[in-house]
Amino acid sequence: MSDTTRAGEAQDEPDLLRDQFRQLIRYRALIVAGVLVGLFGGAWLALTGADTYTSTSEVRLRAATVDPFAVGASADKGIDIGSERQTALSTSVADAAAKIAKAPSETMAHCLQVTNPPNTLVLRFTCSTGSAADSAAWVNAFTKAYLADRQAQTKATINTMIDGYKAQLDPLNKQRNDLLKQIDNTTDQQVISSLTSQQTNLLSRILELNGNISGLRALDSTPGSVIKTGAVPKAPSGPGLPMMLGLGGGVGIALGLLGAWVRLVFDPAVRSEGEVTRTLGAPVLGTLPSGRRRRGSGPAPLLAEGQSGGRLAEEYRAVGFRLAHDKRFAERRRLLVVAPRGSSDTAAAVAVNLSASFAEMGMEVLLIEADLRTPSLSARLRTADGGGRPGWARSPGLGEGGWPAGLQVSIDAGESGSFDLVPGRRVRNVARALTSAPATRLFSEADTPGAAVVVLAPAVLAYADALALADRVDGVVVVCDPREVHRADLVRVRELVTAAGGAVLGVVLHSEEGAGRRRRFGLRRRRTGTGRGDSGHSAPPGTRPPEEGRTGQAHSPAAPERHPVP
Repeated sequence: MSDTTRAGEAQDEPDLLRDQFRQLIRYRALIVAGVLVGLFGGAWLALTGADTYTSTSEVRLRAATVDPFAVGASADKGIDIGSERQTALSTSVADAAAKIAKAPSETMAHCLQVTNPPNTLVLRFTCSTGSAADSAAWVNAFTKAYLADRQAQTKATINTMIDGYKAQLDPLNKQRNDLLKQIDNTTDQQVISSLTSQQTNLLSRILELNGNISGLRALDSTPGSVIKTGAVPKAPSGPGLPMMLGLGGGVGIALGLLGAWVRLVFDPAVRSEGEVTRTLGAPVLGTLPSGRRRRGSGPAPLLAEGQSGGRLAEEYRAVGFRLAHDKRFAERRRLLVVAPRGSSDTAAAVAVNLSASFAEMGMEVLLIEADLRTPSLSARLRTADGGGRPGWARSPGLGEGGWPAGLQVSIDAGESGSFDLVPGRRVRNVARALTSAPATRLFSEADTPGAAVVVLAPAVLAYADALALADRVDGVVVVCDPREVHRADLVRVRELVTAAGGAVLGVVLHSEEGAGRRRRFGLRRRRTGTGRGDSGHSAPPGTRPPEEGRTGQAHSPAAPERHPVP
């Protein structure tokens, strides 16, 4: 059996991811609930949200220039596009636009957005309102107010510069006039020559200032041009119902997966075979199919045989063959079948059917019921003689409380043959009875060539009986329902078995019918007075429990006669 290979594959990262994804999608209710919540939220926002209409206009800016067609003229000369964007969003522009549109300035200011496409001198004005007509009117008002404000600022700058030039020009004109008077009133040629030179310099300066003033007056102060006028939108600008449903569905899936992940993280139960393998450190030998029984048809027998067993019987045979080819089991042929906690009814069925499978392979099988607290196998199995009263075999000696008392019943396994059963009985000191010398001689029956011993014990975490047997039996098969057992339980079972000197050979998984429903509604099955656990199985017709205190042996057709052991 490739236990190491199975464990290595389980630790592979892709396998872990696939296993976790499969575990997530098991919480379909949470995922579906998340999707429904997302769809409902998207539909609610799409249907109840106010419609928003958006209109856009664009303005291309230009700098003031005398000749825009002159060589070297640049449209972006002196334009800071960031500052112009802030100007467009200023309160003064909003107030001017409110006067044009005859609307509240605060409301209009909240609707405006100004952006600048990269590497352009274009400002894009966007206005979103609850009215299509208002959005177009307001964005055009903002465009007009901004251009008017920019032109007013340009003209104000020109006038300021002209006034400054005039302030410089007036003293020069006065000084020139004084020089002309002095020239007219003097006859000295040297003085006239000096005054004429000063007059020439003043005249040159005056001409320069007049040229600057003429240039400023000739500037084209147009701030820019509207390249796109805001039009009345024909449809709302917000996402429609299909888009909102799509977004809601996506968000819902994310919420559902998040909820499933949180549920998975805080769920202590085991949810997959890979998780069982990783937690217990042993491979899954098989998974028993969950059988459906009609109400009133009676409890199913422990032994799944022939055609009546169907798929269940074949699964038991597969588990038996895997164990028979396990090197660790083949060396000593001792097997302890036990459940982690709760009822051992399914573990009893596994022990019985594994015994039948080994008998089918030609082994001489001895099934020991080490459940000395609620023994029930002898009352639920059919003896080989068919009379319902067991035969009697050799006595290995009386142990604590009379167990084992020498009672060895031959069990009819149908087409598989037969095997011997050492039934349990109630004793006062269970631990002493399980570790007694007669019990040890029973377990040593597997030392005979071609023989195998299968031991059934109570749940590991309920009583320490299985731990007292682990060092004598060595190989342990754990039987559990992955929906009912917790990861901490499996870890505890592995630690206890290993500390007791045994080794977990594998796990047999099963799924009880209606277990999830009982757990959901907090219901528990009523226990019968027979002390047989939760299953409520009764003894087949024609059989009765063996009497305590009697010894003897019934000979199976497939097993040789046993001789007493002193």
